[in-house]
Amino acid sequence: MSHTAFAPHDHSRCIADTIAAAETHCAAHKLRLTPVRRRVLEILLGAHRAMGAYDILAQIGSEGLGSQPPVIYRALDFLTGIGFVHRIEKLNAYVACTDPRPGHAPAFMICRACDAVAETPGAPGRGALDAAAAQAGFRIERAVIEAEGLCPDCDAATRADAPDLPM
Repeated sequence: MSHTAFAPHDHSRCIADTIAAAETHCAAHKLRLTPVRRRVLEILLGAHRAMGAYDILAQIGSEGLGSQPPVIYRALDFLTGIGFVHRIEKLNAYVACTDPRPGHAPAFMICRACDAVAETPGAPGRGALDAAAAQAGFRIERAVIEAEGLCPDCDAATRADAPDLPM
C-alpha cells in the first residue's frame, strides 16, 4: 500500500484499500467509523495534500454532514489516534496516511509551492537524532520528520521559468 503522492498510482485503488483497512481496524477494535469520520478520511485520501480542518469542514458542511468545527476536530482526533491520518505540524493541517500499519515511522515531504504532501517510510532508527538522544539519556517516543521543498511538478515548473537552476 506504500506509495507517495508524487508517484503515479491507481488513486481510486489507494482510496478503496485505505477505507477497507480503516473499516477492518475499527471492527477489530470495536470502534465506530461513523459517516463523518469515513467522509473526512475519504476527503483527505482524495486530496493527496495537506488540508486544514476548516477546508475539510467546508466540504463536509456542503454535503450536509456537519457545520461545526468540533465535528471535524473530533473526527480528525479519532483518525489520527488510530493512525489513518497524520497532522502536518508545519502546515497545521492533516493528511491521510498512505501506510496505516502499526509501528511505521513516516517522514513527510511537503511541497512549499502547492502543499502536496508525500509520506515516505522513515527509518526506525533516526541515526543522528537517536545517537544524540541516547547520549543525553533521553528515550524518543515519537518524532515527526518533515522536509520542505518542491514536488516534481513544481520543480519542473520552476526550472522551466529559470533554466539556469542547478539540477
